[in-house]
Amino acid sequence: MNPPHEHPPHRRGRRIALAAGALLGAGALTVGTLGAASANEEPSTLDRVDNPYVGAGVYVNPEWSANAAAEPGGSQIADQPTGVWLDRTAAIEGDGQGGGRTMGLRDHLDTAVEQAAGSDAFVFQVVVYNLPGRDCSALASNGELGPTEIDRYKSEFIDPIAEILADPAYADLRIVTTIEIDSLPNLVTNVTPRPTATPECDVMKANGNYVEGVAYALDQLGAIPNVYNYIDAGHYGWIGWDDNFTASAELFKTAATTGGATVDDVHGFIVNTANFGPAVEPYYSISDSINGASVRESKWVDWNRYVDNQGFAQAFRTELVRQGFNSGIGMLIDTSRSGWGGSDRPSGPGPRTSLDAFVEGSRVDGRIHQGNWCNQAGAGLGERPTAAPATGIDAYVWMKPPGESDGSSTEIPNDEGKGFDRMCDPTYEGNPRNNNNMSGALPDAPVSGHWFSAQFQELLANAYPPL
Repeated sequence: MNPPHEHPPHRRGRRIALAAGALLGAGALTVGTLGAASANEEPSTLDRVDNPYVGAGVYVNPEWSANAAAEPGGSQIADQPTGVWLDRTAAIEGDGQGGGRTMGLRDHLDTAVEQAAGSDAFVFQVVVYNLPGRDCSALASNGELGPTEIDRYKSEFIDPIAEILADPAYADLRIVTTIEIDSLPNLVTNVTPRPTATPECDVMKANGNYVEGVAYALDQLGAIPNVYNYIDAGHYGWIGWDDNFTASAELFKTAATTGGATVDDVHGFIVNTANFGPAVEPYYSISDSINGASVRESKWVDWNRYVDNQGFAQAFRTELVRQGFNSGIGMLIDTSRSGWGGSDRPSGPGPRTSLDAFVEGSRVDGRIHQGNWCNQAGAGLGERPTAAPATGIDAYVWMKPPGESDGSSTEIPNDEGKGFDRMCDPTYEGNPRNNNNMSGALPDAPVSGHWFSAQFQELLANAYPPL
């Protein structure tokens, strides 16, 4: 691992207080205003605010917006902010792959500066997603770098991104980074001796390149004063069990203090990235019981301690602080596909005739199993992007652009390094990671990141809150 090196001091401790305000799409140029600094502080462009989303407009990706607007009914949401995904080196410059994407990182940032004109504050969201041996537990999101290519990850991927983000032309943007989804939690849940272990995850745990890569990204990007790093923290249906919860927080602390990285490089964490779990289950909670039996004993909850992403995120935030992260860290929840509306959505608690009947009748999560993650049938758009929706939650975000596929339903040759995962095949009967249930995936899906019209239409139809 590289030795620590010097970089500009972090300013997380010197924050400007913000007045409460709604998170706005880029089309609205009237945004909340910054509150005054304390009497002993001078406002500075180097200060990170406590919550970058409060009082700020947020970037609308014109490529995604055009795809959405071209769909019947899509104009209703085409002005919503979504994340820009850097899922291969070529995406930094823009390569025309990924279902018609042509804009590179600078193109997006330049457009963000234009959209920010007249705003007091403006957020640009970017997903950094190209670790060596990427997603060791799935094939649909396999990346371009082999398990040992950590040096290429640093020099060809992170360093160019850091150079662009540090350009003074973008210094007035609040740049929110989602750091490497589906990486560190795999080193807890999908390694030997777990029954869900994969040889690929064992390799990545042994060689340390997930930890080293995340640490390097945190260090390099965290050195840029207007960058806000949020590490991907899985979701409640992955990390919510006792044997995953604390172990994951400990691993995140290790990654955040490896090489030159420190906890000051971490502004917060994001949960449910590109996943389908609801932000809130409104009709039952983990404290409910039927005839003296806890809902934890039900088949669906299966001894988990959480039933939704918000409760998990708030509890996990407390555990992360206990492990040594700064007390001011915030959480993001990706609600882009967590709505589960439509005619199948419950309207109240289920029958109390039995434990499973109560949970099954109460839960709005319409998946067959919480481990299902690919192009889920019946899913809908979730809560719209919103700043500070709950205690400890910096924002609901649409980090995954709705309508972009998670992976192909059948094998499709491509030059993007993306494989075929049976969890994207609607005929697949499952594996230990989803308790050998059906995949619940939609048919006829393209490779990950490409536009999937049928999924987009289903997300519109099942949106909750309804459009």
